[in-house]
Order: sequence, then C-alpha cells, then structure tokens
Amino acid sequence: MTTQLTDAKAGIVTPAMRQVAKEEGLSADVVRAESAAGRLVIPANRVHLQSNLRPAGIGRALRTKVNANIGTSSVRCSVEAEIEKMEAALAVGADAIMDLSTGGDLDALRVELLAHCPVPFGTVPIYQVIEGRQVEDVTRDLILRTIEKQARQGVDFFTIHAGVLREHLPLVEKRVMGIVSRGGALLAKWMLHYNRQNPLYEMFDEICAIMAEYDVCFSLGDGLRPGAIADATDEAQLAELGTLGELTQRAQEHGCQVMVEGPGHVPFHQIQHNMEIQQKICRGAPFYVLGPLVTDIAPGYDHITSAIGGCAAAFYGASFLCYVTPREHLGLPNTEDVRAGVVAAKIAAHAADLARGLQGADARDRKLSVARSNLDWDTHLAASLDPQTADRMHREACQEIGATELHSADYCSMCGQHWCSARINKEVREAIGKGTTEDRGQRTENRG
Repeated sequence: MTTQLTDAKAGIVTPAMRQVAKEEGLSADVVRAESAAGRLVIPANRVHLQSNLRPAGIGRALRTKVNANIGTSSVRCSVEAEIEKMEAALAVGADAIMDLSTGGDLDALRVELLAHCPVPFGTVPIYQVIEGRQVEDVTRDLILRTIEKQARQGVDFFTIHAGVLREHLPLVEKRVMGIVSRGGALLAKWMLHYNRQNPLYEMFDEICAIMAEYDVCFSLGDGLRPGAIADATDEAQLAELGTLGELTQRAQEHGCQVMVEGPGHVPFHQIQHNMEIQQKICRGAPFYVLGPLVTDIAPGYDHITSAIGGCAAAFYGASFLCYVTPREHLGLPNTEDVRAGVVAAKIAAHAADLARGLQGADARDRKLSVARSNLDWDTHLAASLDPQTADRMHREACQEIGATELHSADYCSMCGQHWCSARINKEVREAIGKGTTEDRGQRTENRG
C-alpha cells in the first residue's frame, strides 16, 4: 500500500497533490517534489479522503496553515458544542482541526466530528489510552489498538509523543513549569512508575506500520516543550528535539509523512534560532508550533501574545501554527474564544506570508485596499478575514452617523464627514482627473 510520500518519491502525482497545487497556485510537480523531499505533507487518511476531506498541504512552499484545537473535558462534554466550535473555526479560515477531547464517549464524538470536518483532522491517541484508567494500567497492546482504531475511523494526523525519553526526565528538574504537555507528563509518569523507556519510542516501528497502512501523518509531539519563558530553549527541549530528528528519518523510511511539533513559550529574540535549529535537525520536515507565546503575563489575551510569536515563527521557518485562544491557561474555550483564536493566528500566518514574499499572498490585501480607497463597502467587508465582525461594526457605525442605507455612506464615525481621508482623496482624484481633462482640452484649443 502506497502513501503520499512513497508515491511522491516514485514520481507519481496523486489527486491530492493536484488538489493542493490548484489551491496554492503551484505546479503539481512542485508539490510532488516537496513531498518527496519530506518538506511538505498532505495529511489525508485514506478513509477520510474517500469521505468528505478536501486535501490540504503543509510546508514552506505553501501558505502558512492554522490549526484550531477543540475538545471536551470531564467538566464540559457536549457533541453539539464541539461541532459548533469546529464550524466557527472553519468559518474564519481554520485549515485543520484537532480534537483534544478527554471526556465523554470519545469514539462516538470522533465519528461525529469527522463527519462534519472537511479539513485535515488530528488527535492525540494517548489521551484516549489514559481516559478512564490509571497511568499504571497502560499497556503496549492498548496503545497500538487505540492508534489503529483511530486510524480506521479516518483521523488524518496523530500527535505521537515518542521523543520524550527516560534519560531526558532529570533535565526538567530545574524548570519553572516542568512538563506542561499532557501527553508528555503522562508518559513521564509511566516511565518513572515502571522504570522503563517510553513505550511509544520502543514501539515506534509498529506505530509506523499502522500509520503507513492508513496514510496517517505523524505530528511528532514535543512533550518537553517549554511552558514558560524561563524554560525556553533549554537542555530538555533541545534533547527531545534531537530525538525527534531521529524519529523523523525513521518514520519517513517507513513511508510515513512527518511534521514536527514545536515550542509553546519562547521570547521573541529566540524564535529565529528555534525555527532554524528544527529545520536542520529534522531535515526540513514541516514545523508545527503552538504560538509560540512571547510573554507569560497576558492571561485573557494569549491569542495576541501567540499571534506575535506565530508571525515571527512562520517568517523564520514554521509551516503550521496552532492557534491559542484568549482562555489559554484559564479554562476550556467556548465558541467565541475559538473564533478569536483562529482569527489571531490567521492574521499572524498571513502577515508572515506577505513578509516572505509568497506568490499571490498580497492579492487579497490589494483587493481590500482598492475597495477601501473607493469607499466600496461591500467589497471591503467581503474581502476581510472576518466579514461577520467587520459587517457588524460597520452597521453600528452607519447607525451612529444616521446613514439611511447600509453601505451607502461615504464616511464613517471615526473621522466624520469632513475629516474622512478616503472621502477627501476620492474628491481630490476626481478634481485631478477633471483638471487633467480640462488641460488637455485647453492644449487642443491652443494647437487649433
């Protein structure tokens, strides 16, 4: 059974590659070549691909993509609420969805979400492994059965925390936040209890075989990612990254597509180094980063601290940004939090694509700017990243200035009628145009 990676290496352009090329405005052979080199992945489980999946690519040759996390907890568990969150994320441009559920009937929830999800869909299988049992009860067989079950359901990419090794654990003792990854913490507890190596590392070849069968993409988890600025780029993080480089190569040799997850809290001046060292150690595999958050002091606004870091990360080497919501570190996000998180991450991703000169990235900006200059409110709002919010604010402004017809006003409530630069510029252009026409007419009369 072939995968997107093995087909690419064999010189075969798959339908999924053609779809990605069309979406990105590239030639299909560029997509194939980048896939063959391991610098581009198309998370597309065979089962989901035959259902409702629209294939999407992740890699530096393409637009920077954004993932939105959703999921239940033991405190709050509703299938309808998670579908609502997913639909809100997709409405403002989320390119992928991850289900991090830890409460309720996880199998039934996953089936429902996949049925409604047209974009790549990821999970963290170890969450289901541990759900309803103690860490000490986890067995190798249970892990493999859970991974195979989720692959059979159609999940497109798995976070697999195989890079956290027993010998790395002493390195986190001097950290401020220790291990903040749920998967990393659970595996650390398992290793300490049994005094054995990470079972995901020991079974990595068996996991690869399952993932290659369904063409599930690896998202190699960073179980030792820093959860505080004080812990960024420390010995523990870099030790795990070295193991992730090894696992990237091993997975690709099995025909599996691979992306690598990256740090969560990184001060701005360390972001470039983090992106560049990952690219070197992991052989250019797409980098999937959580933020990164550039400061710890903004609970309630961490979608902003994340967007600042995400823009820099995408400029310097990341291909995939995991959104952060305003409720990060405070509680389970609701639908509005999800929406705000996706919008912030999309702004970061797009700004980075503009800065690195990605072909066609500026087309939407130009379209909106031309509309704004012409006071064409319909196009202005439609071209915006979040038309729903922009339209609501414009309606409120129209009511404030007493506009009788929506989108008909030639000024807004910020500047007022006499101070609106767009309105004045329009008048200036018309006057210049009229003057130019009159000058041409006068010159014609003089020549006559």
